[in-house]
Amino acid sequence: MVRRLSELRVQNFLSLRDVTLPLNPVNVLVGPNGAGKTNVLRVFDFLADIVRSDLEPALDRRGGFDRLFFRGVDHEDSYITVGLKGWWSAVTADQPDEYEIVLGDPSLSRTEAFDLALPSGGRRKILVTEDGGVVSDVFAPEQPLRLKTLRGLENQLSLNPMSSGLSTLPRLSEDFGGREVATLADFLATFRVFDVDVTHACLPSRVVKSDHDAIEDDASNLAGFLMRLRDTDEDAWERLQADAVEVLPHLEALDFEHPWGAAHTVVVTLRERGLRGGTPLLDASYGTIRLLGLLAMLHDPNPPALTCVEEIDHGLHPQALELLVERIREASERTQFIIATHSPALADRLRPEELIVCERGEDGSSLIPAISAARVEEIVRASEGMPLGELWFSGALGGDL
Repeated sequence: MVRRLSELRVQNFLSLRDVTLPLNPVNVLVGPNGAGKTNVLRVFDFLADIVRSDLEPALDRRGGFDRLFFRGVDHEDSYITVGLKGWWSAVTADQPDEYEIVLGDPSLSRTEAFDLALPSGGRRKILVTEDGGVVSDVFAPEQPLRLKTLRGLENQLSLNPMSSGLSTLPRLSEDFGGREVATLADFLATFRVFDVDVTHACLPSRVVKSDHDAIEDDASNLAGFLMRLRDTDEDAWERLQADAVEVLPHLEALDFEHPWGAAHTVVVTLRERGLRGGTPLLDASYGTIRLLGLLAMLHDPNPPALTCVEEIDHGLHPQALELLVERIREASERTQFIIATHSPALADRLRPEELIVCERGEDGSSLIPAISAARVEEIVRASEGMPLGELWFSGALGGDL
């Protein structure tokens, strides 16, 4: 079983006043501008940043607590909550792992709670507060809790109000849950928000000699990644190239050149019917560059646990969407997807369980999901198979929650 998230719960983070979002392998957020789709992606980017740099730097890069806190009228709460459920410790466990962080203001305190499956069976629960922390192990209902206190380790672990347990507790011994928290931290640190930066993706990139040259979040190393994929995973490369040829009408093949004779840099060139020589990717259309970046992400043999994509259909011809959705489903066996779109044409190609309708309430808060999955399936059945995009764009999938 692949490590997966099963639920996201958010309170008071930007427009996400009170959101509980069940998560499937493929999750496509649809809705108008300002509905909160991007803010869902920002939650995962924030969590990954906490692991990579710690809580205070992650907050500072986003303008501090006040910039992240929900600004709705008549709202008096003074905390931000982010909670996750899923399988990341022992993926065969009966119960999902859980993690929650609560940030308080004005003292900028934080509380974190971990409920994690142990590989040997049982659960390990860790509570971290301003005063330290407590670890409790539960192996069977009839057995007493095994309690261990973290009090007194504050100096060793930097357990101050603005330092996250995600970034400090992995240094603990196994008896205090260091291994389990490190597993969660590694899981979160891989989360990425992928958005092709066309102005950089078409440029020459360095050739990195490693077993796996990961595609950057903005595809700025597209040429190097593609050449590395060709050299290390022939099957993935052939599938990617076949997809590109299928969607781009005049493309015959993808090739590479080393500009100025410099072997440490590489550019992608397009071999097109009727043209002599290759067309450098720098001279290709916006949509072509973006499509190749997305295909690189979808054919990555070693992706992160979660991939978020902003406006995945932007700049693409509608004929590319059918193939794109097929590849997303195939890739979801390796990475979980949360995707934002405005496109009814993309939504037309989705299954009811993949669609998440987003709306904005009168109080400025996001309603996500604005309509339950069960209600979506009911409306689809009543429509006698009308495509989801048409139903959504017509208003038939209006909020019911």
